[in-house]
Amino acid sequence: MLLASEEVSAETRRNMLLEILETESLYPHFQPIVDLKKNEVIGHEALIRGPAGSIMASPGALFQTAIENNLLHTLELLCRRCSLEKFAELKPGGKLFLNISASLLGTPEHTEGFTSELLQELGISISDIVIEISEQHPFDQHGLSNNAVEYYRNMGFQVAVDDLGTGYSGLKLWSELNPEYVKVDRHFVSHIDSDPVKREFVRAIFNISNAMGCKVIAEGIERQEEVQTLMELGIFIGQGFYLGYPNPEPQSTWQPLSLIDNLKSEPAAHLDNGETALSLLRQAPAISPDDTVLFVSDLFRSHPDMVALPVIKEGIPVGVVRKEDLLELFSTQYGRALYEKKPAARILSDDVLLVESSMSLVDVSHLVTEQEQQALQQDIIITQDGCYLGMGNLRDLLKRLTELKIQDAQYANPLTLLPGNVPINNELERLLTQTVDFHVAYFDLNNFKPFNDCYGYSKGDQVIRLLGELLTTHAKHDKNFIGHVGGDDFVVIFRSHDWLFSCEKIIREFDQEVRTLYSPKDLQNEGLWATDRKGNQSFFPLLGLAIGVVHPDPYRCGSYHEVAELAAMAKKEAKASQLSSLFISRRRCNGMSRDEKENQRRA
Repeated sequence: MLLASEEVSAETRRNMLLEILETESLYPHFQPIVDLKKNEVIGHEALIRGPAGSIMASPGALFQTAIENNLLHTLELLCRRCSLEKFAELKPGGKLFLNISASLLGTPEHTEGFTSELLQELGISISDIVIEISEQHPFDQHGLSNNAVEYYRNMGFQVAVDDLGTGYSGLKLWSELNPEYVKVDRHFVSHIDSDPVKREFVRAIFNISNAMGCKVIAEGIERQEEVQTLMELGIFIGQGFYLGYPNPEPQSTWQPLSLIDNLKSEPAAHLDNGETALSLLRQAPAISPDDTVLFVSDLFRSHPDMVALPVIKEGIPVGVVRKEDLLELFSTQYGRALYEKKPAARILSDDVLLVESSMSLVDVSHLVTEQEQQALQQDIIITQDGCYLGMGNLRDLLKRLTELKIQDAQYANPLTLLPGNVPINNELERLLTQTVDFHVAYFDLNNFKPFNDCYGYSKGDQVIRLLGELLTTHAKHDKNFIGHVGGDDFVVIFRSHDWLFSCEKIIREFDQEVRTLYSPKDLQNEGLWATDRKGNQSFFPLLGLAIGVVHPDPYRCGSYHEVAELAAMAKKEAKASQLSSLFISRRRCNGMSRDEKENQRRA
């Protein structure tokens, strides 16, 4: 067989193709099609490869040579048979998408039941097959293909239109065939997050598909940002290298590549609602390292939803046994006979995440993101004082963090999208309960009302957004919390040690940026004339930023109300000057500690 790098004539390529067809040297690959919302593989597209290392290895060379030699029909039928046989052998579940040339649908082999007979022979349900018609081949203009499509649909097959958007014929196919699926061409998916034209095109496809009752599949997904944009547009089925490469063995499950990215991208403190790993707890039967592999196999059989079993020695978790490892062991020749009486320790894996039940969900997510991508596991063992308590799952962690994010979004300020009063108070209460050291900085604008009166609400909103952006830029830290109380009032709960440096930098940049919002006249005067609260004309300096900082004593502050009162008093001191100023309060509490109050109550 000639290597791909060698120059070959058309005659040689024809002979190579004939040899491939005669020896059936075709190798099916399967690319997963994923439900992005549920993170589940719902099917695969069958793709074909020629002999590895040869010039006929790529499907492009194969099919082009077949077209040049009028062998496309023969090649396609062999591809279909090889793909179906392999699919039946591997049994990955879900639907199988089969590429069928539109121009060949009306040929006798198609209408005489070639595919349905093969499916029956292989034990594959017709309802699991989706006929994928591409606009790359001309649609039969005499109506034979249209009749053939209806023939297949009446038999129970589903239909998908492939490469939608690359030409007029695809839209024509869509309108005439009313398919169950349409696949958006990769051109419109690539960098859709930064291309408004592509977004509008895909949005239109989604709206039409809703009206027609068909599902949209986005092809060619290669980046996390594309996934996020597609989901925002309402498209939840995707395919592409980011979700899984074509592989000789289809994926029956899918570990989202975006999981770590999602956890890293969350503003961690915003999502921390005081929940701990205990909220992920699932009761799971445990095994001993001395239990037999056969016992483990029986336990998996009686608990089909379990993918891993914790291995416990004297109450302490030492690892897990995973179902996939057990199945791989038993799939080898004599595997069951050789290993079923061996101890479970033989297939034990210590590559598992151990977390204490009291650990916050955000801290658990930090542990996850510290893992190498290739070592990422779904299993979490939850302990209490080091002893086994139960199991958790990475998917449950991501789901709960997402729920908390949605919950926070309900209380977010619509202008800045920063968390509002409820999340701020929850965060303060959580830190007090955990007796964590933190500083609270209360930000408020000086001379904001006269600026708003003179320049209008639009300019006023611009100032508020500017302050929100400065806080997000200079106070951003995985332990800090940035909130918008309302109006021109903001709060940053600092757990990072650079709180003073951050506040000083925010003031400096605010004083610089805000000058760009004034007219040349007001800038020259370093202020403006406006009506004060008593109805008199008064002169007001340029906008200033007042910051009051407190360092609450978590052992002595009774609740978030007390912390809020301390911060408000510090802000009041900072606002004594109409110019930008920073006031650091020495007060750490307003009264007795929680314990002192409790002792007084009991007395």
